[in-house]
Amino acid sequence: MILVIDSGSTKSDWLLVEKDGQFVDSYKTMGFNPFFHSSGFIASELAKHGNLLGIADKVEAIYYYGAGCSTDHFKGIVQTALQQHFKHAEIHVDHDLLAAAYATFDGSAAISGILGTGSNACYFDGKDLQALNAGLGYILGDEGSGSYFGKKLLAAFLYGRLPEDIAAQLQDEFKLTRADIFRHVYELPHANVYLASYTRFIAKHQDNAFIKEMLVEGMREFFRIHVLTYPGYEKLKVHFVGSIAFYFSDAIYEAAAELGITVGQIVKSPIQNLLQYHIKHVFAHA
Repeated sequence: MILVIDSGSTKSDWLLVEKDGQFVDSYKTMGFNPFFHSSGFIASELAKHGNLLGIADKVEAIYYYGAGCSTDHFKGIVQTALQQHFKHAEIHVDHDLLAAAYATFDGSAAISGILGTGSNACYFDGKDLQALNAGLGYILGDEGSGSYFGKKLLAAFLYGRLPEDIAAQLQDEFKLTRADIFRHVYELPHANVYLASYTRFIAKHQDNAFIKEMLVEGMREFFRIHVLTYPGYEKLKVHFVGSIAFYFSDAIYEAAAELGITVGQIVKSPIQNLLQYHIKHVFAHA
């Protein structure tokens, strides 16, 4: 049997299939990112999922696509963790950008973007993948992502720039203090996931003029950095995967229209599309 895995920084989707692509089972775990998680941490977290480890000896191949898996070093961290449990499997680890490209490929060259906890984009023509501005992470980059918007929201709250009604509701729901925010952002691990957790609040208030402009400006920034840098972008569709793209699609369309960008697919969770790509293009040649 074969496992196909799509992992962001917040959650991971796992599909177990037969060699012919027939569905067997699905699983969910926390998201893993080798920038923040060691092999030991990943392996120990997987050990908590008995239903998943119960089929480990039957798995012959794993295709894992994850946030942060951008170099051989970081891919190795994940591969070492997986090998501890899936001892008989041939393990392939690659970047989540490749998963986004595969999941949105419709036969034509396009730009595929990720808007989840973090953000990134690439050009893919069905054969070659090109990433001009590789993601810089939540401190330096991740424009238009969940962590980006969470950071914008909390900064506006702390600076006293949020509309009074939005600030009051935020305070009422989260009982925020400056000290708590600073502790989560600057002292505790997984600050990117903490910041992204505020996107549910943002989604509930996205019709508010201040929040709407914050979202549209974030999408403009994503397009400026991750799309407009590709020659001929105006002739290409821009596809998206990720929950932020799905829930804030109105902001994407508005920013895209301003910049002359054609929006293609918006896929909330790429795992099913990723599986179909593997059935058509990978399993048959394995």
